[in-house]
Amino acid sequence: MRSADDRRAALWQGLTAERVAIAALRFKFYAILACRYRVHGGEIDIIARRGDTIAFVEVKVRPTLDEARAAISAEKRRRISRAARVWLASNSFAAALTLRGDAVFVAPWRWPRHVVSAIDLDIG
Repeated sequence: MRSADDRRAALWQGLTAERVAIAALRFKFYAILACRYRVHGGEIDIIARRGDTIAFVEVKVRPTLDEARAAISAEKRRRISRAARVWLASNSFAAALTLRGDAVFVAPWRWPRHVVSAIDLDIG
């Protein structure tokens, strides 16, 4: 079990990674619609729009970019999909747009890597 200090450090690291991801997405002309969107049974780190596309973005920070990429589990994909369905029910304008599950991978001393369609969404 992790100590309270370890949990605080992990939270700080995650929040910092989300800020880095937001900056990277804004640099690519994405408008940030929501951050840390949480519903019962799911969460999305960032919801962003560029043109006619809505991206539900998962941010992962690990010691290497490959470890960050491997950290998105099937359960995490289900939780993102569940939250995306709830968000879409409240934002009917998005129904006509292209919907994607993207990821931004963050590692120390590396540029963040934005991967388009990194996550298969089940939004029915």
